[in-house]
Amino acid sequence: MTKPPFRLTPYQVQFLLVIGFITVGYALYVRYLAIELSTVALACDGGLQTLLCQARVLSTVLFKNSVFGITALVIAVLHVMRPSIVLLTGGLIAAGLGIVLYNVALSGIAIGLLILGFARPAPATA
Repeated sequence: MTKPPFRLTPYQVQFLLVIGFITVGYALYVRYLAIELSTVALACDGGLQTLLCQARVLSTVLFKNSVFGITALVIAVLHVMRPSIVLLTGGLIAAGLGIVLYNVALSGIAIGLLILGFARPAPATA
C-alpha cells in the first residue's frame, strides 16, 4: 500500500503565502525598528517597559540561543518524515523568523528540508 503524495491545494498555498509574509514582515520590523535602531535600543536598555522593548528582549534571547534555527530544523526533519500542512506552516514560521533574526545557517538548512518534503518518486512507466 503506497501513501498518496503530499500536495497542497490552492487555498493552502495562499494560506502559506499570507503566513510567510506576516512572519517575515514582523521579523523585519523587530530587527530593524527594535534591535538595530539605536534610539530604541538605548531607551529599552535604559528601562523603558513597552511591548516593543519586551519583543526586543525576547527575540534577542531566542536568537542568541539559536532557538529559531533549531526549532525550524526539528520541524523540517519531522516534515520530511511525515509531511503535513501543520508541520509545513510551523517550519515556515520558525525558518522565516530565523533567517531574518540571525539564525541563517540552521534556518537555511530547514528551508531546504521543507522543500525536500515535497519530493516523491517518479511514476512508473510501462
